[in-house]
Amino acid sequence: MDLNAVRMLVQVAEARSFTLAAGQLGLSQSGLSRAISRLEQELGVRLLHRNTRNVSLTPDGRQFVDHCQPLLCGLEDAQRQLGDRPCVPSGVLKLTAPSMFGRKVLVPLASRLIADHPQLQFELVLNDRLVDLVEEGFDAALRTGPISDVRMVARPLRPLRWVTVAAPDYLARHGEPESVDALHRHACMAVRNLRSGRLVDWQFRELDGRMRDFTPPARMVFDSGDPLVEAALAGAGIVQVMDFAVADALAAGQLQRVLQAHEGRNRALSLVYPPSRQVSPKLKVLADALLAGEW
Repeated sequence: MDLNAVRMLVQVAEARSFTLAAGQLGLSQSGLSRAISRLEQELGVRLLHRNTRNVSLTPDGRQFVDHCQPLLCGLEDAQRQLGDRPCVPSGVLKLTAPSMFGRKVLVPLASRLIADHPQLQFELVLNDRLVDLVEEGFDAALRTGPISDVRMVARPLRPLRWVTVAAPDYLARHGEPESVDALHRHACMAVRNLRSGRLVDWQFRELDGRMRDFTPPARMVFDSGDPLVEAALAGAGIVQVMDFAVADALAAGQLQRVLQAHEGRNRALSLVYPPSRQVSPKLKVLADALLAGEW
């Protein structure tokens, strides 16, 4: 079997385009297509669905690529060890993440990584939809909460922590709440759960360590958490959000934490990917950056 053709197949599968893959490999599109056609003839199966818009793996192609990718990376790693050369992260890394985490953390992180690794590219899908990583061709996902899919590798990252914040000018006008119950006298901004129709509760840690659910007296309600930071910066009231979403605003003095003695709400965050991806250099460089926790 021609290993170069297998590498070409993997590149086409990642790029989902003969044109992009040919450019990345420095080959002609026709030459790339012929090489993969010969591989299909040798294996006796069709590996790719081809149409005028894009290219995708057939079920046989997906199974073949999932088995071959770790082997190819193992060969590259063996070559690196023999030649004392680094395995260079390259190709398209397709990721999905929740919208706010993606915008606030993943986009700046990806920007730094492509500056450090010129052959690396990112395709980011930033929404809260639970995608099927294998079927939809994703390399990895950032997911919150417990991971129930036992087929996937889940690497725990620094947990997400909630903070309660407001703009200094709002606090200058209305005073800082001295207790959780004092929030009833303040303008709070909340999110409505579209499935249940209820406001999403805030959580606080009592002095005895127990967690307390608190329904905020909302003066402004949103259908997602993304606008909360903008509303707080505008001085509209108090919000409870994840710490990464307001890290820059807190550092700049644009927002101020309140009720810090009652902080304690957190949620697990994991980098999730198929086992076949775990030796991928492009995924490793992302995992290392996320595990460093510098966000």
